[in-house]
Amino acid sequence: MTKKISEKTLKKSFWNWFLWHGCSQQAESMLGMAFAQSMAPVIDELYDNKEEKAEALKRHITLFNTEPQVGSICNGVVCGLEEANANKACTPELISSVKVALIGPTSAIGDSLWVATFIPILLTICLSISQASPVTSWLGPVLYMIVYPLGTGILSWNLFKLGYKSGIEGMQGFMSTGKLNTLTDTMTVLGLIVVGALTASFVTASVPFRIVRDVFDATQGIILENQVIFEADIMLDSIFPKILPLFLTLGVYYLYSKRKWSPLKLMGLILIIAGVFTFVGYVTGFYV
Repeated sequence: MTKKISEKTLKKSFWNWFLWHGCSQQAESMLGMAFAQSMAPVIDELYDNKEEKAEALKRHITLFNTEPQVGSICNGVVCGLEEANANKACTPELISSVKVALIGPTSAIGDSLWVATFIPILLTICLSISQASPVTSWLGPVLYMIVYPLGTGILSWNLFKLGYKSGIEGMQGFMSTGKLNTLTDTMTVLGLIVVGALTASFVTASVPFRIVRDVFDATQGIILENQVIFEADIMLDSIFPKILPLFLTLGVYYLYSKRKWSPLKLMGLILIIAGVFTFVGYVTGFYV
């Protein structure tokens, strides 16, 4: 008799992954424990004795890592392979090999499509709504709290089903056409554009340095008090608009990615620099 995973078990497997994929992430197996938890109801339904179930669970607690939302397609593919293995149409070695092979492409697509594109775009929209008016400032966070989990759930579930139905043949066909590289490159470029727009819109850095003097107006024969002779922000923006936020972003990126500084260390550095410049400015009287 051919064994087949029921719809109820597939949904349970998906929800195990969707809700708990990050609960056991650690250096030894990354998302391996969560993947095994996702496969547990499938294994329990497909295999009859404890030895088979134990062997199946052991091969899924090994190292596994991906972008969890798009990576749910891996769970679907492996569900299909476990079903085939239970019907003697597949081998455990193939299942393990496929899991490892799927880590790279699903991570690349997920990071480009979801982390670097969808989330920044959604955050940009929600932040813009919140900043548009004090009356509707609450609408941005509410919109994000609704759209993000709903969008994530719909995407992950459909990819999970796609993986189960198409199996490894569908993934191999997709990768062999070269569409994977095209999609990854496109999403990367789009993500960089979005991050650039976010930097210009929401990263602020200024040098409130002014030279203020009383100026004699010869045409009227009067002294004009507190006239701005020089303002650093205006001068810098006339050379390159938003140049300070750009330098700040590039500096933080360099320290984080190249020098391996932690976010806490970066925030401390920014706080110290801001404190020093503020102190010097007010002591000297240049800040107004």
